[in-house]
Formats: sequence, C-alpha cells, structure tokens
Amino acid sequence: MEPIKKNVLDKGFIEVVDSLGSDLTVVNSARVSFGKRKTTFDSADRGLVKYLAAHKHYSPFRHMYIQFHVKAPEFVMRQWYKHVVGIETSSSYPTKDHAWNEISGRYVPVEDFYQPERWRRQSEDNKQGSEGSIDEPEKAKEVFENFMNASQDYYQQLLDLGVGKEQARMILPLNQYTEVYWTASFQAVMNFLDLRDEKTAQWEIQEYARAIKEVMFEIFPESTKIWNEVHWDKS
Repeated sequence: MEPIKKNVLDKGFIEVVDSLGSDLTVVNSARVSFGKRKTTFDSADRGLVKYLAAHKHYSPFRHMYIQFHVKAPEFVMRQWYKHVVGIETSSSYPTKDHAWNEISGRYVPVEDFYQPERWRRQSEDNKQGSEGSIDEPEKAKEVFENFMNASQDYYQQLLDLGVGKEQARMILPLNQYTEVYWTASFQAVMNFLDLRDEKTAQWEIQEYARAIKEVMFEIFPESTKIWNEVHWDKS
C-alpha cells in the first residue's frame, strides 16, 4: 500500500500505518451465513452493502480495520478519545473495536504547540461552540504568544532544575501536540465521522475528521461511498 499522509492544522497530520480488508470484506462477512465467498465486487454486492448500512446490520463492517498515526493538539485528542471509551456504552451496537496508544510526556519532552490562524468568538446560540472572528484578533494573538513564551520558558526552567518530565509537563497548555496510534474498525471510524465531521463539532477536530474521511474514500471506496449515501448525503 502506498503511504497516505495528510497534513492537518499548522503542525498536525494523519498517516495510514496499515489496513485490513477491503470492500469485499463486508460482502463476504455477510454472505458467510450462506457458505458463499466472492472474489470480485459487483453491482449486487453494492446493493447488499447498502442494505446492511441502511438497516444497521453493522457487524460485517467491523471486519475491516485501519491504523492511523495521528498528531494533534491535546484538546483535540481529549475529544477523540471519547470515541474509544464511549462507543462501548453510548452506542446501540456496543463494540470494542478500537486500540489507542499515545506518546508519553514522561519520556519525551513537549516541543510543538498549536497556534490558530483565526480567533473565533463565542457562539451566541451554542454554549460549547464558536463562530466567526473576534473584533481584536491582534490583541488575542499578543496575549496568546506572551502566555506561550512564558509557559515554555517555565517548562524548560523546571527541566533545567532537574524536575522530572512527568511533573514539569503539568504547567503546559492544552494546545501542546501529542501523537497516537489509533486502530479502529470501519464502523468505529464511521461513528467518529458521524459526530466530528459535523457543523457543531469544534472546528479543529472537524479538520481531522475531513482528512480521515478522504482517507476512507481511498482505502474503502465502495463502502465509504455507500455509507455516505445512506447516512450523510441528505441532498
């Protein structure tokens, strides 16, 4: 498989490490009930996959897996991780089809931080959202940069004093970049996209969701296209 990597935000990215299965995996997983197996994907298979997606027969979609290497700000990862622990209790079809391993600030010093290009104002009708732009972006940028310079300087001072990285990191802000390996089934990724490639989600995680969706169209084109038709494309 050719490497697939997409840059996100100022210093982040998603990269496909590995994948398991293909569009035929859904078909053969569903048809095993009849002792049948296909080697090519045709129009009848497309109809079957659409039926499965439309009627929430999701188990065949959990035989396809994809592994991502993700670099994202900590506040994005906190939202992302909810999909690893939350699907077991919040979904009508609970699964344990995720794996998650993260770089550790106990071992590796924190060096990269996210700096937004635009400062959004608090949404008037969504307590947890933001929209548009504020009136004094340069002032916000100045406040942000002053804080970032100070926090990184104090972090380094603590390290220079011999304070352990696991303790010194507690003064760092949530815009610090972290990295994870995230392995998930096709259905788990679709659940993530359902909730994060959505206008009420925070803009930064929407950007990651859009990049993930592009990758899914490349790796599992038919299944993703059909899922899009059934669940996302309301036109």
